[in-house]
Amino acid sequence: MSIWRTLVALFVASAISAPALAQQAQQGAPPPGSPAATRTLDGKQLPPPDMKFGGAIKDDALQSKPWWTPRVVPPKGAPNVLLIITDDSGFGVPSTFGGVVPTPTMDRIANEGLRYNRMFSTALCSPTRAALITGRNHHSAGFGVISEQSTGFPGYNSIIDRDKATIGRMLKENGYATAWFGKDHNVPAFAASQAGPFDQWPVGMGFEYFYGFIGGDANQWQPNLFRNTTQIYPFLGKPPGTWNLVTAMADDAIDYMTRMHQIQPDKPIFIKYAPGATHAPHHPTKEWVDKISAMHLFDDGYEKLRERILENQKRLGVVPKDTKLAPWPADMLKPWDQLSADEKKLFIRQVEVFAAYSAYNDHEIGRVIQAFQDLGKLDNTLIIYINGDNGTSAEGGPLGTPNEVAFFNGLNKLPAEVQMKWYDVWGTEQTYNHMSAGWSWAFDTPFDWFKQNASRLGGINQNMVVSWPARIKDKGGLREQFVHVIDVVPTILEAAGIKAPEIVDGIKQKPIEGTSFVYTFDAKNAKVASRHSTQYFEMMGQWALYKDGWMLSTKVNRAPWEAFGPANPDPLNNQVFQLYNLNTDFSQTDDIAAKNLDKVKEMRAQFLAEAKKYQVFPMDASVAARIVAPRPNITAGRTEFVYTRPMVGLPQGDSPLLLNASYTVTADIEVPQGGAEGMILTSGGRFGGYGFYLLNGKPVWLWNLVDLKRIKWEGQDALAPGKHVVEFEFKYDGLGPGTLAFNNFSGVGRSGTGTLKVDGKVVDTKTMEKTLPMILQWDESFDIGSDTLTGVNDQDYKPPFALTAKLNKLTLKLDRPKLSPEDIKKFEGAMKAAADGPVSEDLTLVQKLEARFDKREECRKQADTHKLGPIERIRFVRKCLE
Repeated sequence: MSIWRTLVALFVASAISAPALAQQAQQGAPPPGSPAATRTLDGKQLPPPDMKFGGAIKDDALQSKPWWTPRVVPPKGAPNVLLIITDDSGFGVPSTFGGVVPTPTMDRIANEGLRYNRMFSTALCSPTRAALITGRNHHSAGFGVISEQSTGFPGYNSIIDRDKATIGRMLKENGYATAWFGKDHNVPAFAASQAGPFDQWPVGMGFEYFYGFIGGDANQWQPNLFRNTTQIYPFLGKPPGTWNLVTAMADDAIDYMTRMHQIQPDKPIFIKYAPGATHAPHHPTKEWVDKISAMHLFDDGYEKLRERILENQKRLGVVPKDTKLAPWPADMLKPWDQLSADEKKLFIRQVEVFAAYSAYNDHEIGRVIQAFQDLGKLDNTLIIYINGDNGTSAEGGPLGTPNEVAFFNGLNKLPAEVQMKWYDVWGTEQTYNHMSAGWSWAFDTPFDWFKQNASRLGGINQNMVVSWPARIKDKGGLREQFVHVIDVVPTILEAAGIKAPEIVDGIKQKPIEGTSFVYTFDAKNAKVASRHSTQYFEMMGQWALYKDGWMLSTKVNRAPWEAFGPANPDPLNNQVFQLYNLNTDFSQTDDIAAKNLDKVKEMRAQFLAEAKKYQVFPMDASVAARIVAPRPNITAGRTEFVYTRPMVGLPQGDSPLLLNASYTVTADIEVPQGGAEGMILTSGGRFGGYGFYLLNGKPVWLWNLVDLKRIKWEGQDALAPGKHVVEFEFKYDGLGPGTLAFNNFSGVGRSGTGTLKVDGKVVDTKTMEKTLPMILQWDESFDIGSDTLTGVNDQDYKPPFALTAKLNKLTLKLDRPKLSPEDIKKFEGAMKAAADGPVSEDLTLVQKLEARFDKREECRKQADTHKLGPIERIRFVRKCLE
C-alpha cells in the first residue's frame, strides 16, 4: 500500500468513529482508545503497567482500528498543590502567629483558610525535608542528620531508598506537572557533582523541573544554582545588590506555572516551593532592610521583643491565655541591659537584616500565590505554607557572625568591636551573616531553645497555614491538633484522591508513616482529637517522645554553637529526663517528671520501641565530627589527582579535600609572551577557601581563613615566557581526622608549613599556626583555570580571573595522616574510661589527652629546629614529654 493510501485509510478510520466520538463527548468522556482518552490509576503500581492494545489489526489499515493508550490524569477535581516551606524560622517570627515581622502573604492564607499551632518538624533542615517529601520519618528516609554529616548507617546515610517514593514521583505518575524551586538539601553530598548519579536529585525523585540549589545554604546574591542538573549563572553581569535568588526563584516559578497553564490548562500543578530564607546567610535587598529599619521593631532588645510577641500571640488566640515563658537564660545569653553600646548597635543591625529577609521572602511567596489567582487556578489550589523546617537558628552563637562558615569551623565568638567592620555591609554580598542567638531565642516564643534541639519545642514546634477555597470554608479557623511534617504527603494524596502506591519501579514500597490531616479541614472537626497520637524526635543525641499530649524530653546538654567538644558517649541513657503535659502546659515550662516517675519509665520504653522501628540506632551525639566523617566521596581512597584542562563547578563533597592533611599541588604551565595571570586552582570563596594563581605574573598560594585572616605565599618575580613548574607543598603537623573516631578533636585544625616553589626553587615558606578543621565555604566549588562565584581574595582579583597561561598538567597529591598503633591504643583507652564515667569526667579525660597531644606536637616542632637524626629525634621528643 502506498503512503498516500495509508494516510487516507487512517483518515477514513478516524472519520468512521466520529459519530461515536461525538456521542461520547456529549456524555463527558472521550471514547477508549481515542487520542483524547484518559484514565486514572488504581494506586497499586507506578509507573502503571502497559495496557493491552484495544484496537484491531488486519492486513491493511482500512480494515484495522487504531487505538491509543489513554493518558493518565488525576481523579476529577484533584487540586493544584503549592507546598511552601521556609527555612530556620521559629514560631514567633511571622505576624500571622504574633510576631513583629510583617508576613501579609501568610496572613492572607490564614484568613482564607486555617492556622495550625502544633505543626512539628524534626529540628534540622535535611531531615525535615526528607520527611516532608516522603511521608516517612527522617531516620526511615536515611536523614537522621543533614546530608553533610551523613554516616554509613541506614538511618543516617542521606540516601532516600527506592522503597520510599516521594510525593513528586507519586503525583507525576498520576498525571500532575511537578516542579521544585529553591533549596533541596536532600542530595547526598557525595552525589552532587556532574558525574552524578542524579537519582537523588529532584529530577530523579519525580520532579520534572528543578530551579534551585542542592546544598544546605546559598549565597542569595551569587548562588550555586541549577536548572535541573545544569549549573547556571543568571546573576553574571548584574550590578551588586540588584539580582537576588529570592526574587529570581519566584520569577521562575511564575514562568513555569504560566507555561504549564498555556500548554495544558487542565493539567494540575504540584510545586514544592522552598526558599533559602531565613537560613544564613541573611541576604535581603536593601529596599527591605530600609523598610524594616524604619519600623524600629527591635530597639528595646530581645527580652522585650519576647514579651511583646507573647502578648500578640495571646491577643490573636494562637496560644492559650495562660501560656508562660521560661526564664531568660542569662548564663548563656547576656541580658540586653548588660550589653555594650557596640553590641546593641550591632545586634539591632543583625536582626533587622534577618527580619527584612523574612518579610522579603513572604512578599515573593505572595507573588507566586497571586499568579495562581491570575491564572484562575486559586480556587482549586491546596496551599500548605509551613513556617520553618525547624526553629530559629542559633548557629551564629551569642554574638552573631559576619560569616557562618566560621561557625562550622569552630569560630563563633567574634567580639562585637571586630564585627563592626562589616556593619555597613551586613547582609550584602560582602557577608555570610548570622544574628545573635538572643534574637533566635526570642523568635521561638513562646517556646525556648532553637534549631537542632529536638527535645524542646523551640526546635520542633513550627506553625502552618493551609487554604483550599473550594474545600475549606472555616476561614480564619484555628487548628490545635498535633501535626508532623510526615503528615503532609498523606494529606496531599487524600486531597487529590490518589492512593499511595504499593509498588514503584518494581520495588515494594514501605508504608507511609504519617497521618492525613484532611479531616481538620472541616469545621465540625475543629476540636476533635488528633489522629496522629505518637511521635518520636531525635537529633544528634537529644531526643523526645510525644504521646497523646504528654512529652518526654531529654534536658538540653549542648547549645547549638557548642559543636566541637567530645560528644555524649551514651545518648540513649546518659540523660536527664523531663516530662511535660502539653495539654495544660502549651510552652513546655512545667517539668513534672519527679512526680510521674512511672510515666517517665513508660515513655522511655516507648521511645526505645519507636527508635528501633524507625532506624534511629546507632544514636550519635556528635556534631562537627560528622562533617569530616568518611563517606563515599568519589575521591575516597585516592591520593593523586591529575587534570589537563580547565574545569569548574566541582562541589566540595566530590572534590579532593586538603584539610587536615599534607599535600602537594604541582602546576605545569606555559607562559605566553607578555606574561600571564589568572587562577590555576581554587576551592571555596570569599568566606573560606584557598587559591593558587598568578598575580601580575607572580605565583601565589593563598589560604582564606573564613574571611578573618588570609595567609599568602608569593614569588618575588613574575614568571618569564615559557614553560614552568609551580608547586605548593604543605606539611601538616596534626594526627588527622582519625582522632574523631575516638570522640577527640586533637587531630584537626592543627598547624603546618607551606612552601612555594618555582621550577624546583623555593620562593616562599610560611607556617600556619592553625588550619581550617572542618569545611571550606560549601556553596562554592573546586575550580581549575578560573574562579566561579566569589573569589578567595577580593584585593587581588575579581572572578572569573581566567588563567591566561596554558595549563599542561595540574597534579594534586594527598598524604593523609594515619594513627599509629600506639595512638589508637591511647585513644581507645581514653574512650573506654570516658564511657565508664559521668560526662563531666569524660570531658576532663579527653581534655587531658588533647593536652598531651598538643605537648607532643610542640616537642616535635622543637626537634625539627635542631635538625636531628632519626634516633636522636625520638630521644629528644621523649625527654621533652617527660
